[in-house]
Amino acid sequence: MAEGTRLAVIGAGPAGLAAALAAAARGVHVTVIDSGAEAGGQFYRQPAEGLGARRPQALHHQWRTWERLRDGLGAHIASGRVVHLTEHHVWFVEPDLNGFTVHALLGPEQEEPAEVHTDAVLLATGGYEKVLPFPGWTLPGVVTAGGAQAMLKGGLVLPGRTAVVAGTGPLLLPVATGLAAAGAEVAALVESADPKAFVRQGGRFAAYPAKLAEGAQYAAELLRHRVKTFVHHTVVEAHGGDRLDAVTVAALDADGRVRPGTERRITCDTLAVGHGMLPHTDLAETLGCRIDGLDVHVDDEQRTDVPGVWAAGETTGIGGSALSLAEGHIAGRSITARLSGAEPDPRGWAAAAKTRTKLRKFFAAVDGAYAPPAHWTELITDETVVCRCEEVTGGAIREAVGELGAGDVRTVKLLTRAGMGWCQGRVCGPAVAGLAGCELTPSRRPFARPVPLAVLARAGESEEP
Repeated sequence: MAEGTRLAVIGAGPAGLAAALAAAARGVHVTVIDSGAEAGGQFYRQPAEGLGARRPQALHHQWRTWERLRDGLGAHIASGRVVHLTEHHVWFVEPDLNGFTVHALLGPEQEEPAEVHTDAVLLATGGYEKVLPFPGWTLPGVVTAGGAQAMLKGGLVLPGRTAVVAGTGPLLLPVATGLAAAGAEVAALVESADPKAFVRQGGRFAAYPAKLAEGAQYAAELLRHRVKTFVHHTVVEAHGGDRLDAVTVAALDADGRVRPGTERRITCDTLAVGHGMLPHTDLAETLGCRIDGLDVHVDDEQRTDVPGVWAAGETTGIGGSALSLAEGHIAGRSITARLSGAEPDPRGWAAAAKTRTKLRKFFAAVDGAYAPPAHWTELITDETVVCRCEEVTGGAIREAVGELGAGDVRTVKLLTRAGMGWCQGRVCGPAVAGLAGCELTPSRRPFARPVPLAVLARAGESEEP
C-alpha cells in the first residue's frame, strides 16, 4: 500500500466501523467522521460515561460484536492507522483533482467548519425513521420508536411511565421489550401489519431460524411483562391538552381501513410510533450517485457509480446491523485493493458476501410482511398538521392537489411550503407523497444539512485563485 493513501468513512455505525477496521488492517490510513460523540451509531448507541451505567450491555443485542468493533477501533487509533473525528456533521462531499474534500460542521452548534481531504469515500450514513401523521401526533409525549430507544440507550431515561408502542416494523419489538425491561408500563404494542402477510412469507422466513428464534424471544419477553398486543390495528388519534394522556386504536379490515366500532381508548403518557426506516442518501445525491428507488445503488464490491465512492449499510437499503457489518467489511476490502491499484479478490470476502445475499433476501421478505395500513391517509384530517416545520395541514395539501393540480412532492412544496423547514421534508415527505398520490423520490438537495451563510462565504473565499 502506497504511503499517504487515505479513506474517509462517513458514519461510525456498524457498516462504517466494519469498513474502517477492514481497510486499516490492510494498511489504509482511515479517517472516520461521525456526528456522534462516541462511535457505534444508533444501533450501538452508548450512554455518556458520566451517567455511570453499570451494565450497558443489558440495553443491547450483539454486545460481543460491539466489543470487537470498539476494541479494534481503539487499537487502530492507538497505532495511528485510524483517526476518529467525533461531532463532525458532514454537509457536503466535494470531488476535486486529488480526490475528495469532506466538508463538516463542528460540535452541537454546527457553526464552525472543518475539512478532510481524502482519496476515497465510504458513505455509511445509515437510515432514519418514517413516521406517518395522524390527529394528535404533534402532542408532547408522542415520540418516534427510535427516539424512545435512543433516550433509553443514550440517556438511561424513560420517555414516560406508561407507554404505547405503535406503527409497523421489526423495530417495535425491541423498543417495547426494552421499555418494559427498564421499568416502564407498556400498555400496548399496536402493530398494523396483517398476520396473513407473515403466513404468505412463511417459507422465506423459515430459511432463517436464528431470526425466528430472535422473534420468539421478543414474544416471550412481551408475555413475561404482560404487554397486550394488538395485531392488524393502528393508532387513530392521540389525545391530550398540554401533553399526551391517551390514544385511540382500532382494528383494520382486509383492505387496510379502520373497522367501525372497534375503537378503544388506552391511557398513556408516551406514544412511541414508527412505520419503518428510510435510507439517508443526501450525501450520495449531492455526489450524483445513482439512486434505485430510495436506496443508493452499489455493485458487488459496494461501489457506487461515482468513481472513488463506496456505500454500505442502511444507505443502500434497510437491513439491520448484521447486513451492515457484512457490507462494510466487503467495502473495506474492496477499497483496500482499489486504492493500491490491484484487482480485488472476492474470495477474501466470500463469507461476508454469503451473509449479504441471505440477509438481503430475508429483509425483502420482511418488507413484504410489514406495511402501514393501505389507507392510512384517510386518518389525516384537514386539521392535522403534516409539515411540522411550516405548520402545513392535511387540508392545505389536499387543496394543493385537488384544486391547484399538484401531482408531486415538489409542486406541493412550492404551493404550500410543506418540506421547506429545517428538516427539508425528511419527516413530512412520505406523508406529502401519500396525500399527493405519488411515489416518494430523492429530493436532490444541494447540501445534506443546513449550513450557516458565513461558512459558505468562507468556503467561497478559500476557492478564489
